[in-house]
Amino acid sequence: MSQPNHVESIPGLHRNENTDKTEMGGIMGDITHAVYPHDNVYGDYCPIQDYINCPPEKVFEYMANPHSLAEWTYSMRNFEKLSEDGLFVGRDRIGDNTDIYFKVKSNKEALTVDYHCAWDQGDDLWMIYLNRIVPAEVVLNKPGSVVFWQNCRHPHYLKNPYPEKSPKDRPWVGQFWDFFYAGHTVELQNLKKILEYRHSNNLPMGPL
Repeated sequence: MSQPNHVESIPGLHRNENTDKTEMGGIMGDITHAVYPHDNVYGDYCPIQDYINCPPEKVFEYMANPHSLAEWTYSMRNFEKLSEDGLFVGRDRIGDNTDIYFKVKSNKEALTVDYHCAWDQGDDLWMIYLNRIVPAEVVLNKPGSVVFWQNCRHPHYLKNPYPEKSPKDRPWVGQFWDFFYAGHTVELQNLKKILEYRHSNNLPMGPL
């Protein structure tokens, strides 16, 4: 029996602990519509956004903590801090035998939280996940926050720049680009549900 405030107690989350890759593929397939050319809409950029009924300062505090990624992302787990400048390594379970290196770069005044990541090596963190938290009072005239999450299609998504460091016979992260919108939509919903659940129940925001 999980504790009331543990992420496993929150209904509706899709994480690899409770949603296998086949089921996750079906969910993303339902979100990814076939009625338009995907590249025409999300060719070089992948923006998603959502309203979260939680104060901006709490959203920022949670997102700026590196360990929160192990709760709301679908596949990032088992973090180990490598250096005092904030470099971590973990496992990305969406890829087989895949290490993911990352740093969290945040600005409390600007309410920005950016995740700089890369598969297989930590010297060139070229996978950049940009997040801006906006007070919903300003843009929607109601309490809470709006989170804007932006990805850009770096050239390395098209070709692995460090093939010598990658496990053999493993798909490259860029092969999943067409599913970034769907996959990240699921993850943003995870983030929303965790934050709203803990805020509405006056629980510590975590991560646990």
